[in-house]
Amino acid sequence: MKRKPFFIAAALVLLAAVAVWFFMPQENEPSPESRIVLEHTHRTFIAPSCFEESDPTNFLEESTLGHAQELNYPPHSECTEKAFESNQDSPAVILLKELGLMEKTQTDW
Repeated sequence: MKRKPFFIAAALVLLAAVAVWFFMPQENEPSPESRIVLEHTHRTFIAPSCFEESDPTNFLEESTLGHAQELNYPPHSECTEKAFESNQDSPAVILLKELGLMEKTQTDW
């Protein structure tokens, strides 16, 4: 019978720790599997949302961000650079964005 208060206290501490973690901002980076367009003529990569304004050549390839990083291709423009910037969101905010209850700031990843 003396163990019951201990388990209740431990469960409350664990629940509080999870709640704090859920609302703490964390550094989020784009996935290496994020879709991009490789611009081989200029040896750069383009975010899909920036493609129309990038004035690309014909030497293009659809790929992933991880592949562009392996090739050491830099972002094609400031728009692409901003599209793949990391952010500081909490797991709660990420969940709300995925559920469509908040507007996503990064549409490319």
